[in-house]
Order: sequence, then structure tokens, then C-alpha cells
Amino acid sequence: MATIYGMTNSGNCYKPRLLMAKLGRPFRHVEVGSDDNGTRSAGFVAKNPNGMVPLLEMDDGRLLAESNAILLHLAEGTRFLPADAYERALAYQWLFFEQYSHEPYIAVRRALLTFPERARDATPERLALTLDRGNKALRVMEKRLSESPFFAGKSISVADLALYAYTHVAHEGGFDLGGHHAINAWLRRVEDDPGHVPIGWLPGAG
Repeated sequence: MATIYGMTNSGNCYKPRLLMAKLGRPFRHVEVGSDDNGTRSAGFVAKNPNGMVPLLEMDDGRLLAESNAILLHLAEGTRFLPADAYERALAYQWLFFEQYSHEPYIAVRRALLTFPERARDATPERLALTLDRGNKALRVMEKRLSESPFFAGKSISVADLALYAYTHVAHEGGFDLGGHHAINAWLRRVEDDPGHVPIGWLPGAG
């Protein structure tokens, strides 16, 4: 059985759990946090020298890090990775967008405001920057979703799961989604897709 090492309240760690749930695949979750130095322990660093979660350990012991790389691997041959070459490239495009233009601002601002260990980094300048850049990312998403039901076309893909992870909790970072009607409709479509589970869900938790 595959094992996913991660933090329950992390959006990046939620991504592979959400995909596994939607695929109905069994896996084991091992909680590894940064607040208690779990990601810096010798045992974990031996598995991932970068000292970050999530980390996927496959049945045969092979290891794979980086949330979106894990998504792509798990989605191979499923409905979450488009068969059409162009739509597959669109999925990749939005995965890159999520990591470069979305997560560094929306996820980081949430962490600054909700994780006590990050409070010292929540300077007015950084909060202003992440709010501005995060809202820009939301505007880009709103435009795309006003034209298409999902990011890579007419069907849900790994791109939607990646972007859903932190967008659905963006309010925890002080982002107002009230005027983003296309985003809100998309959030409901992702949640209505079979097998959906909330961010706090863990295998065996029901």
C-alpha cells in the first residue's frame, strides 16, 4: 500500500489525498509536520533530502516528492489527466501557474495569518504583497473559469485539484471570493465530483 507523508492542514498535502480519495485508492497517511521539526528528522530527510512534504512512498519503496508531481503520477491513466495532448498541456500550464503565481501568495498569506510559528514573518509589507499578488491570481482564474467549466477544458483534471486546495480556504488568508462568481461555481463543481473529501479527511477517518 502506498504511503503519503504530510501535514493534514496543508493544502499541498491535501492534493494527493484528495486525488486518492476520488480514485478510491487505499493508502496510508503518516503525519509529518514542520512545526515539530518532523520534516527535519534524520529519518525523514533520508527519504526526502529537501525536507518537505508531501512525499509519496510507493508500494515498492520508490519515493516521489512535490505535490504536483505526485498528482501527475497518481493521475496517469485516469480521468484526471486529459488524453488530448493540448488539454493535457493546459493542465500542466495551470499546475505551473498554481506553484508560481497562486501558492506563493494565497497559501503563504494563509500560513502567515493562521500558523502561530509563522506570525513573526507576517510583516505589513509581506501581507500587502501577498494580498495584491493573490488577488491578481484570483482574477486570472476568474477569467479562465468564465470561459471554461474546468481549467483544462470540459472535464475535471489534476489542475483543478491543485488549484482547489488553497483556493477553497483562501478566506483564511483574508481573500474575499464574494465577487468571483465563476470561481465559486467552479468550487462547487469540484466538490460535487464523486469521491470528494474535505481538507481534514484522512484514510480510515470515514
